[in-house]
Amino acid sequence: STLCYQRWRRKHSAAAARRSRPRIRLPSCSTMALKFADIAKGPNDLLNDDYTTKVSLKCKKAAGPVAVTIETNRGKDGSLSSKVGSKFKYAGLSFDKVQLTADGGNVLETSLVPCSGVKMSFKGNKGADLGVDYTKGSLFATGVLDIKDMSKFSTSACVAVGSGLNLGGNATYALSGKTGVSAFNVGASYTSGPLFASVTTASKMSQVNLGLLYKVNPELSVATSTTHSSSNACDIVGVGGAYTADFGTLKAKVGSNGIISACLIKEVAPKVTLTASGSVAASDLSDFKYGLGLVM
Repeated sequence: STLCYQRWRRKHSAAAARRSRPRIRLPSCSTMALKFADIAKGPNDLLNDDYTTKVSLKCKKAAGPVAVTIETNRGKDGSLSSKVGSKFKYAGLSFDKVQLTADGGNVLETSLVPCSGVKMSFKGNKGADLGVDYTKGSLFATGVLDIKDMSKFSTSACVAVGSGLNLGGNATYALSGKTGVSAFNVGASYTSGPLFASVTTASKMSQVNLGLLYKVNPELSVATSTTHSSSNACDIVGVGGAYTADFGTLKAKVGSNGIISACLIKEVAPKVTLTASGSVAASDLSDFKYGLGLVM
């Protein structure tokens, strides 16, 4: 019976370890609606998420129907600053973020779904934006109005045309000063098996951004991000990868600026995640910067 128990324990411990590993997920090949801001999400997340030079602690706790979050960061001088926030729902209105910051500021984000496919939102901090998201079938459209200064209106649309292909664009219209279209860009993404590719423009279509993500196997993914313009034919923003093992998820990347970065994300206890990150310039190994984050 002791031998059977040991086998059962090893089996379930291994299964629990596999469930706790963070996974790199490719965007779906389905015709599900996708926000244009997320059209290059795959490679962007792999090359940017989790890398940090801050020391922080984030605690989440449910207090009945209210979720409370306390975020504390350590400054360069060793001082600590905290933000206290919560989220909850009341009478059909979602209070997605109600936050007090260390500098005396306030953050309020709310959302409401008046009917199927329509979501209205408000985001207030130093500014105030009123937004609306509309989804129907493979279409995802957004609109955001600056209601504090009435300075601009932004809109975007993205449609899934099938076979893993998404097409979209965005535009901003200035309402004050020099009125008119002040920004506009387009983009596309394509998913086929383990491969994901995205092409987006920036600076009024004067720059092209190319992102690639390839899932070698369930444990290993690699990604690249490059920019192309008339002034710079090819700038390698980053080349990196993520490897998932029993000890956690290890990520590393290098950019054209010569900065080498790596981080380890590990669940050290149930619902407690530790992220350790470091970066250094290849030309000056003495200038090492580190970051440490704990979420519980």
